[in-house]
Amino acid sequence: MTGNNGFLQNIPPVTRNLLIVNVIMFIATLINPVFMKGTFSMAFPLSTEFRWWQPLTHMFMHDGFFHIFFNMYTLVMFGMVVERVLGSKRFLWFYFITGFGAVALHTGVEFWQVHELLQKYPQVQPQAIYNSIPGVLGASGAIYGVLVAFAMLYPEAKLTLIFPPITLNAKWWVIIFIGIELVTGITGTQMGVAHFAHLGGALFGWLLIRYWQKKGQLYRSW
Repeated sequence: MTGNNGFLQNIPPVTRNLLIVNVIMFIATLINPVFMKGTFSMAFPLSTEFRWWQPLTHMFMHDGFFHIFFNMYTLVMFGMVVERVLGSKRFLWFYFITGFGAVALHTGVEFWQVHELLQKYPQVQPQAIYNSIPGVLGASGAIYGVLVAFAMLYPEAKLTLIFPPITLNAKWWVIIFIGIELVTGITGTQMGVAHFAHLGGALFGWLLIRYWQKKGQLYRSW
């Protein structure tokens, strides 16, 4: 007798396919990082490197093993639970909307920062600033949306970090994570991390779950 009880078969279809696509894109990035990052990461919209597909494809790009490992670990651990509650089609919409929300907030903050720079240094050519802004990549914005959804669905669930091994309710962990992102984003104390993308994903995740709760559609499968 044979069974289909392998690791991937036990993961709901959307979470499973998101995992597979992310891994494939990561392997391709290892093979040709210049092309993959230049083509599929999210460049500033006024940069000459911007392409129309990047708001979507940046969600499947990662910069290093630990970047993709922690994102995919979180996706599998919490995404499979959220997908089973929302239904696969609704979860797919949820994932992409939170990912787009993440890059929208991140890009909005970048536009504000560019405006401030041009006000301070009017002699600088705007295009030079546009092209100097580093691209953003990663599934973290959508992952923050998934974390918020899990905490709203199961606020009293006990979660323990690997390090430090502290156990708290899911709602408190998410509040702490969002607080850290907000502080580090405003103060700029942790450079190279798209803090406002994380906050955007969390915000849109909260808005979507609240909307479905009010409509009485949260547990409806599509």
